[in-house]
Amino acid sequence: MPANFSGKWKLNLKKSSNFEQFMADCHVGMLKRQAAKLISSEHHITQDGDKMSVEVIATGRKAKHQEYTVGGTFGETEITGDVTEVSTEWDGDKIKETHKCAAFTYTLVRELQDNDTMVLHIDSPNVKEIKRIYKRM
Repeated sequence: MPANFSGKWKLNLKKSSNFEQFMADCHVGMLKRQAAKLISSEHHITQDGDKMSVEVIATGRKAKHQEYTVGGTFGETEITGDVTEVSTEWDGDKIKETHKCAAFTYTLVRELQDNDTMVLHIDSPNVKEIKRIYKRM
């Protein structure tokens, strides 16, 4: 049985690592990278088996909503404005997303570290071991 990510999750900026380097690797400009260091975000997730609904709410930005089935693909617009095709799959109890656009490709793995901690592991072409740590609200 896959993990259930349902819940409301808040980013812990102090425990996250290498996100600014990741954004630079994805060609995000300096001003957006500096602003991102100050932005808090939440993930509101509803999961029904393989069906995922993820609302990402970030301070000062319009919420981003993703609806997808793990094992399928969906499209989204990255912070750079690039349109990306995202393919998803289960990797044990984790959800692996591969984001591909003309300018770059990266992977994001969503996992539950424990009942109250969700970790997003991100790898881009030149930066590895990026972590975004979220706590259950």
